[in-house]
Amino acid sequence: MAKAAVAAGTATGQCLCGKVTFEIDVPARWAWHDHSASSRRAHGAAYATYVGSWKKRFRITSGKTALTRYEDKVTRTARRFCSHCGTPIAYERPRGPHMVNIPRALFKERTGRQPLYHIAIEELQEWAYTGEPLVPLKGFPGVVWQRSKKKKRVGGEDPFELGREEL
Repeated sequence: MAKAAVAAGTATGQCLCGKVTFEIDVPARWAWHDHSASSRRAHGAAYATYVGSWKKRFRITSGKTALTRYEDKVTRTARRFCSHCGTPIAYERPRGPHMVNIPRALFKERTGRQPLYHIAIEELQEWAYTGEPLVPLKGFPGVVWQRSKKKKRVGGEDPFELGREEL
């Protein structure tokens, strides 16, 4: 039987409003990107990036009473959210009864694992960013965009006018 890794410290995190705070012992067990429809919908994003931890190495440090739980009866998965701001806090699956998965974006520190794995990659959405080159959008500091490879822009066209029909 493999020995559990000795904790090298902790990584702390919180929900958007700060009512729920938590910590895990690091290093985390693993990290991955989840492209499944359920995670996309739970996060309202193209995919969710999770850090997996043993349940015994995950602690809610404040706001335990602010957590609400949703269980999907079909998949038997459970998700916990902050009842004040709606931030997803934990995701549990029946395949890993001793594990808890926490959104990576909620952590302030490094977790000891980089997300190297992709789950449900076949569900990757065609509108999700996949690393194409981006260029600065003139006149909009901090905004970058992907130039179309199909045709060159005609001078004066607004890149925000999508779907404009050619005359």
